[in-house]
Amino acid sequence: MFGKKQQPQIDKEQLELIENAQRRIKQKKRLYIHFVTFLIGAIFLILANTVLGIGKDVQFFGIDWFVYAIFGWLFILVYHMFNVFVTHKFMGNDWEKQQLDKLVTKQKKRIASLQKTVETDHPIQENPIPVEEKKTTIVNGLTLIVAVGENNAIGKDNKLIWHLSDDLKRFKSLTNGHHIIMGRKTFEGFPKPLPNRTHIVISRQANYKVPDGVIVVNSLEDALDAAKNDKQPFVIGGGEIYKQAMPLADKIELTRVHQSFEADTFFPKVDSSIWKETSNTFHDKDDHHEYSFSFLTYEKK
Repeated sequence: MFGKKQQPQIDKEQLELIENAQRRIKQKKRLYIHFVTFLIGAIFLILANTVLGIGKDVQFFGIDWFVYAIFGWLFILVYHMFNVFVTHKFMGNDWEKQQLDKLVTKQKKRIASLQKTVETDHPIQENPIPVEEKKTTIVNGLTLIVAVGENNAIGKDNKLIWHLSDDLKRFKSLTNGHHIIMGRKTFEGFPKPLPNRTHIVISRQANYKVPDGVIVVNSLEDALDAAKNDKQPFVIGGGEIYKQAMPLADKIELTRVHQSFEADTFFPKVDSSIWKETSNTFHDKDDHHEYSFSFLTYEKK
């Protein structure tokens, strides 16, 4: 389970590039030192002959000896420059093209390997479903009802974060006499089933025990089928059920609590390009309400 920690490795091509760059820097540095030394040395030779009188009478073909020394040293400097910029031109165009070709080849191999892995793990269907058959079908009357904070927080530890009596009254008034669809954890947050409503609980647990009158299904699709005779079934939570149901719904009854809260469950963002706000009623905080809030209604465009 716990193996040795692997040391990061540098590709051979990358190592070659680094080594060549380092070598190039050293060559230019040595050339610069040589150039500076040549200038200082040339000045020293001239001063040694003209000021100090060293070899003052030494001449070859009528020319002072230090002139030959300077030109000889200059030849060595030019030869050094030739080696750096011509003979050892590691960073030239040909070398860059060679390195680029190596990197491109390596990336092509990696892409081919990734494609092979993807095709093995996720094979392409021989007869994929046509795009037009994948379009989401809106369920007429399906309504999401939820209370959320400014940061779309719904709840924490499977509990409501706030207690707003007018919001609870609104929830009761809107859902009374209808089917309410929820996840298992949302249902378990109730002390008992709510009166005058048909509860549909989505759970993957086998043989999940519920009170008489509560319907248990395995998916949102089955929940909607169970509520097909209701002209306005409501989805009441939790976060994942809201996410699945939002593309299918045609209305959202939302209570926006004007405060951000720490939470572990959130409501999906309401996309203004898909939903239009048709109602907005503001309630300020008072003795019975700790936070200000607004009742909002959204309908699908």
